[in-house]
Amino acid sequence: MPKGSFFITTPIYYVNDMPHLGHSYTTIGCDALARYKRMCGYDVFFLTGVDEHGQKIERRAIASGKSPQAYVDYVTGAFKKLWAELDISNDHFIRTTDPEHVRVVQHVFQKLYDSGDIYQGRYEGWYCTPCETFFLESQLVEGNCPDCGRRVEWLQEESYFFRLSKYQDRLLAHIEANPDFIQPATRRHEMVNFIKNGLEDLCVSRTSFDWGVPVPFAPGHVVYVWLDALINYLTASGYVDDPEKFDRYWPADVHVVGKEIVRFHSVIWPAVLMSLELPLPKKVFGHGWWTVEGEKMSKSVGNVVKPEDYADEFGVDQVRYFVLREVPFGQDGDFSRASFVYRVNADLANDLGNLLSRTTAMINKFADGKVPEPGEWDEADKRIPEIAREAIDSAAGAFDNLAFSEALEHIFRLVDAGNKYIDDAEPWNLAKSDAGRSRLGTVLYNLAESLRIAAVALSPVLTTKSAELWHQLGIDGDPAAAGWDATRWGGIAPGTRVRRGDPLFPRIDVEAALQEDAQGRTPQHSPDEGGDREQKRDQAEPAAERSVPGDENLISIEDFARIELKVGTIIEAERIEGADKLLVLQVDIGAETRQIVAGIAKHYSPEELVGKQVVVVTNLKPAKLRGVMSNGMLLAASTTGDPMELGVVTPDRHVPAGSRVK
Repeated sequence: MPKGSFFITTPIYYVNDMPHLGHSYTTIGCDALARYKRMCGYDVFFLTGVDEHGQKIERRAIASGKSPQAYVDYVTGAFKKLWAELDISNDHFIRTTDPEHVRVVQHVFQKLYDSGDIYQGRYEGWYCTPCETFFLESQLVEGNCPDCGRRVEWLQEESYFFRLSKYQDRLLAHIEANPDFIQPATRRHEMVNFIKNGLEDLCVSRTSFDWGVPVPFAPGHVVYVWLDALINYLTASGYVDDPEKFDRYWPADVHVVGKEIVRFHSVIWPAVLMSLELPLPKKVFGHGWWTVEGEKMSKSVGNVVKPEDYADEFGVDQVRYFVLREVPFGQDGDFSRASFVYRVNADLANDLGNLLSRTTAMINKFADGKVPEPGEWDEADKRIPEIAREAIDSAAGAFDNLAFSEALEHIFRLVDAGNKYIDDAEPWNLAKSDAGRSRLGTVLYNLAESLRIAAVALSPVLTTKSAELWHQLGIDGDPAAAGWDATRWGGIAPGTRVRRGDPLFPRIDVEAALQEDAQGRTPQHSPDEGGDREQKRDQAEPAAERSVPGDENLISIEDFARIELKVGTIIEAERIEGADKLLVLQVDIGAETRQIVAGIAKHYSPEELVGKQVVVVTNLKPAKLRGVMSNGMLLAASTTGDPMELGVVTPDRHVPAGSRVK
């Protein structure tokens, strides 16, 4: 049953250069949310596009020997091509040079002027052309732009101003009354402090160039590029040209933007909407930035990550999965080729792909290639549907909160449970006896059903491979089209014939992938690795693992990569009654607060732990200690002497909660 509309937007990307990882990150996140909401029954309107006006574009076009229109046409084409390659499902792509957008910008500017909120004046101040932003001298950092660090210019010109200062108190009141309006909370605090420092009226027209929307009543003036850009959300939703569409979709449910432009979307934009007497967007979410090997992406450094290159080399779904899984959406992340390869191998090849390969191989061997009827159930079998329900419910809540990494983590708890279920149940041994065969049908059914559910839940991110997973299970159709309700247990029919195929995610040859390659050689997948190797291993009884003498305690870098370590901040600590060694802690790990039970009560009082930063294992299976659930583990160092000495592991300087330890 339809649940109403859901309007989600990316920022419109400035076409001063080609698209890169940062643009793709925002767009993939929005696409995953849009797909999830469609699966939940919402009438989704997903908007993206490009910002094509401004002095910087004019200068870049001149430098490239093109007209501004020819220049923006070329770069805009690159954005459209990349979104198609990354399987982005936007419903509309807007350009600020679109004639209908120009009409709406002029309409809005005139309306703001007629209401008295735009007035004529003269501007004198510092202007950063790359950021298309004015700054006070007090805001400059060593005389340069506080945002990008580049040189600013002193401008003097006749301008029109928007009475931004008029809306200072209303903005603060709205943010206070609607704590979810700006997310994550760190961005909200930043914006509240910014507003409380005092808002100055905003210069909203320019006369020193003409590549922009002409001010309708003032020849020689063009609309300030940021005001022009923000109005795109009204244009696309039908503000002037389609009132029925506008009533259907406005206000936007969420504007997803990079953290550097939260100020424009949560201060300037709401004030403009207040002046127009229009409802404000429900949420502005500012995600973090990506660095590359610890450095800011830069053409001069030569470290700009092109997602299309990774998609061509490794696969589109692998790129989509990595950027949403590697770091919480609201925090900064660091991209490296090594982390990409290890994440794809560990999660997609070893865990998900291997589970599919093992399951279909055993159904072929022990059930004539058909998903069997469940038979006898024991407690371990009953636990699998419970894990599925818990994982899906948690994933749904995380998707709703734009916590994509957390959503994927929850879904992969079901995948991990499936792999452990095989190891514990030992289907190859169950097949050896009549008594065991009754339970064997249950085990194989549960594995197939777990994979079916995982495919549905993963389909907003793995837009191609989830359908392939379904196909190998013998299910026709598209898991995304089945809707989120298809994550309910019991959807696969006994008797369904599986269709074994190639490994879902071929394992990447790590050495080849990480080898510096001046010739641009594409790494090859080793034929004896990945799904094929695991498939052969599990078609028969498990054989002893081969090892190198003396290496029994060594692990691979991939083993280490599977351990998820994050910095957390302890926000609450208390003793557990009747347990001398245990404390129950509430630990902020960025995207969520985890309850962790730690056996450190003899070494730390609750009071001295509050505020302390610690290192937490976040992908450890939850456990109950003295009746209290523990969802993670602190790292600590201890001696073996008597008395034992113990100290929790902490970073040597404060870092944001949720930061990855690697």
